[in-house]
Amino acid sequence: MLVIGIAGGSGSGKTTVVNAITQRLHEKVVVIPQDSYYKDSSHLPIEERQKVNFDHPDSIDFRLLNEQLRDLKSGKSIRQPVYSYLTCSRSKTETVTVQPADVIIVEGILIFTCAELREQMDIKIFVDADDDDRLMRVMARDIIERGKTVETVIARYTKTVKPMYLQFIEPSKRYADIIIPQGGHNKVAIDIISATIEKALHSKGQQ
Repeated sequence: MLVIGIAGGSGSGKTTVVNAITQRLHEKVVVIPQDSYYKDSSHLPIEERQKVNFDHPDSIDFRLLNEQLRDLKSGKSIRQPVYSYLTCSRSKTETVTVQPADVIIVEGILIFTCAELREQMDIKIFVDADDDDRLMRVMARDIIERGKTVETVIARYTKTVKPMYLQFIEPSKRYADIIIPQGGHNKVAIDIISATIEKALHSKGQQ
């Protein structure tokens, strides 16, 4: 089993890289998104939920994420939580059953800020992208997928996304084994990483 961490700022192209790597690998791959592990805010009034800073490490339930990753590594299935951006809450009844796989990809903007989580990873990848490109992708995603307005997206980017990127996410780049410039459009880097993963899997299989 190989655990790969893929981090980077919001809109950097992490999902594109994850999908590209998954399509190239013949082994069974499971993706564990950090976004499923946001702490539940259902106890707060809806106005307060809208103020939650999703780009701060304190917003992530790293205890549960680490625990479930350890379970997968030991061959156990997990019940991954389901989080809704629309209600800013974790489902009380719904979970997703995830089975162990040859390759586990943990993906998210803040995953390298947690030392315990980093220690569980075999390969750490940081997806880098131009600030303007990231802003455009964040705007498109939040408006289309999360029902936000242009004004609220720009306000959130200015107030939390950019400052948190500079304070927490960009500095976590130093923990990466591999940095992919140009985000998910860097086909050469993705090809090299896929070959590296296959080689690492082969080496582990021979041990």
